[in-house]
Amino acid sequence: MTSPIEIESAEASAEVDEKIKQKRSDEPEKLEGRSPGQLMWRRFKRDRAGVVSAYIVLFFFLIAALAPLISKLYGKDPYTLYGQDDPTLLNEFNMPAGPNGGITSEFWFGIEPNLGRDVFMQLLYGMRTSLYTALAATLAMVIMGVLIGLVGGYFGGRIDYWLGRLTDFALAFPNQLFMIAAMPVITAVFVAPDEETPTYVRALAIVGVLWLLGWMGLARLVRAVTLSLREREFVEAARVAGASPWRIIRKELLPNLVTPILVQGTYMLPGTILSVAFLSFVGVGYTEPTPDWGRMFAIGSDIYEQDPVYMFFPGVAMVVFVVAFNLLGDSVRDAFDPKTGR
Repeated sequence: MTSPIEIESAEASAEVDEKIKQKRSDEPEKLEGRSPGQLMWRRFKRDRAGVVSAYIVLFFFLIAALAPLISKLYGKDPYTLYGQDDPTLLNEFNMPAGPNGGITSEFWFGIEPNLGRDVFMQLLYGMRTSLYTALAATLAMVIMGVLIGLVGGYFGGRIDYWLGRLTDFALAFPNQLFMIAAMPVITAVFVAPDEETPTYVRALAIVGVLWLLGWMGLARLVRAVTLSLREREFVEAARVAGASPWRIIRKELLPNLVTPILVQGTYMLPGTILSVAFLSFVGVGYTEPTPDWGRMFAIGSDIYEQDPVYMFFPGVAMVVFVVAFNLLGDSVRDAFDPKTGR
């Protein structure tokens, strides 16, 4: 007959076995690995500055995309000369008659001096023009830089030498002077002197000039990383397996270059936005009546003494966006490579 002590011991042993089984069943879940993307996302979410910057950047792009819808809800557009239609909005000097640049419940950010257009709509459509022009130019620069850097870094030899000399030659151009000089020439090639240059031609010319002068830094970065990667074991294994050079570039090298490309791209976009604004500011980018941040700064620089409020809104918007995007770039870099954390 089994004693009570033996029964109690058997029950305790069964309970221990059950806990061990339960622990073993939990171990695979606890030891489950995470992909590099999941680790990056966890690190990024812990960076409050990066998260806030990401929300600000997304807000700007969303507002720019919804500008036509906001215009319908607001009841105004960036082209109508409200100050000319209503003489009470401008004084005898063609300045806003109301205080603070003519800010009222009808005109949220006031009205533009001389022509009397709505500043709020000018700002939204100018943001739309600048952001999407800069985004197209940045994508073109990234593609060009990645292609030249990858090809030169992987193949080496004469190909790398001549691509390097091409990069050096492009770096020798003074960017701002070349942009100012090239824009009128490019537009004159496609448009007759007695015709008005269409907006899409100016947009393509701006993207082309910025692309021509902006890919070199990324190309050098990609080339340097490619030179270190092409000697790694996984690339050698792909060569031994008979993979073609283009397959090695696409399947082996390019996935390992995503981090520097993405980080560098986030730094390039704010600078490109400033370049787009600069071209319009000096009069060789977008012209009237196309709304643009640079055009607003050009107008504001002429009347800032009489109407300082006009320069306030585009200035704050551009500063906030550029700072937020730069902080986002820092956060993305730290998330991909925690060794560089601040």
